[in-house]
Amino acid sequence: METIDTTTAGVAEARQRVLREVGEAEIKFVRLWFTDLVGRLKSFAITRDELASALDHGMGFDGSSVTGFNAIEESDMIAMPDPATFRMMPPESGEHASARMFCDIRTPDGQPYEADSRQVLRSALDRMAGLGFDSFKIGPELEFFLFRMDEQGRPHTLDAGGYFEDTTMDAAVNLRKEIVLALEEMGIPVEYLHHEVGPSQHEIDIRYADALQMADHCMTYRSLVKEVAQRHGLHATFMPKPLFGENGSGMHTHQSLFIGDSNAFFDADDPWYLSDVAKSFIAGQLRHAREISLLFAQWVNSYKRLVPGYEAPVYVAWSRRNRSALIRVPLYHPGKEKATRAEIRCPDPACNPYLAFAGLLHAGLEGIERGYELPDPMETNLYELTAPERRSLDIESLPESLGEAIAAAEESEVVEKALGPELRDRLLALKRREWDEYRVQLSAWELDRYLPML
Repeated sequence: METIDTTTAGVAEARQRVLREVGEAEIKFVRLWFTDLVGRLKSFAITRDELASALDHGMGFDGSSVTGFNAIEESDMIAMPDPATFRMMPPESGEHASARMFCDIRTPDGQPYEADSRQVLRSALDRMAGLGFDSFKIGPELEFFLFRMDEQGRPHTLDAGGYFEDTTMDAAVNLRKEIVLALEEMGIPVEYLHHEVGPSQHEIDIRYADALQMADHCMTYRSLVKEVAQRHGLHATFMPKPLFGENGSGMHTHQSLFIGDSNAFFDADDPWYLSDVAKSFIAGQLRHAREISLLFAQWVNSYKRLVPGYEAPVYVAWSRRNRSALIRVPLYHPGKEKATRAEIRCPDPACNPYLAFAGLLHAGLEGIERGYELPDPMETNLYELTAPERRSLDIESLPESLGEAIAAAEESEVVEKALGPELRDRLLALKRREWDEYRVQLSAWELDRYLPML
């Protein structure tokens, strides 16, 4: 797994490497990438002649048109390229060679910008380091759908395949392989690729990495999947629930804390092979799951996925084998201590990964700092329990709507720690606007159901 050198000498060496590779590959354009508050990729390109200056001083831009950034009266922003993220873009026929770098956003006086998603995650990692941990490892499983769009813009599935389908029912075998090759060309290692449960639904799993690097990988992954699909005349979507009556797309996220090269989640003497650190971390995420739902499931549509019956976890509990629980701890295999981890199954792939990972980390660290105790695992199928049975076991549910998630986040100290009060209020305002716009819409279901009888 690649390690990024963030020392001054390391950054200087990375800068020289970028300039050398751009010259050797005769790259004409370099794309500068960053993320708005809700996780949409923003990009502009510079020419090779501007690269050295951009690496030293950044590139100015108007932040007032970027969702979640400053208002027009204080809109000057600087995009500072991170040379460690330099990668050649996969070649496309007829195009000049190009590359990309992620940027950190700064204010005109050179300070980190509080609404920069990468900075939010960096702040969470600083809190982690203050508690003695060196890295937060993340391994996400991003699911997506492939559609062929008709002239009216309606989606049509490509196949009727199911989980792990390996027949002619899986119409996108070669396309998945093309996506994997594109990811690997950009230095993103892949572990698994397969057809998912839903028709035209797919999953490609990235090998685990440090949280900030993985958030960058997620943004690159989503961009490449869409670009490759578009070249084949298809539309790829990370929408959490694009098809009624079918499973939605999740982003099951495997997590662990490391001290040096040692997994802080592993304890050989524990019956579950979980350290006290791991138990408190999981307990923190369980206790604060409702509050941080807005960070890992941030759209109206996210809560169409988080309903019982479609393999999406909604009940706040943990288990070792039971996939109906919110958090699953995969079974330990001797000699695989570094693989000890907690898999949280509620995030969806349309989230802002920087904010989602930051929220998950803050919730876990809250558990460690406050010494939360981990409840017993729930190995029963939670979907089969009645509401009174769940209440008797003190099992909460995730929010059932974006409006409920907003209300939970509004009162959350963990969300305020993760985002800061000003950025939290900006996100809440954006999400309230989305929720209000949704609430006043009339659906075809309502008209079909109520118009004839009311």
